[in-house]
Amino acid sequence: MQSVAPPPKLPVIAMDEKPGGRMHLRMKQLFYTAITVFLTAWFCTMGVIPAILALVVAKHVLVAILAMGIEAERSATRPA
Repeated sequence: MQSVAPPPKLPVIAMDEKPGGRMHLRMKQLFYTAITVFLTAWFCTMGVIPAILALVVAKHVLVAILAMGIEAERSATRPA
């Protein structure tokens, strides 16, 4: 019978995350996104003009949250 050798390096599983790590950032992004969506929905119940303004502001806030995550990814992959 042939035997299969284990992989040369075991995969890394994020069991313990340091404070300020990637999981912490993702949780903050999720929280900020949820708050933004809920506030936008609340402003949309107030009428047409507040809804339009809330959607415009929410678009910019959500793009900023996305950019925050992309910048963190970029800095994490750069060699030190």
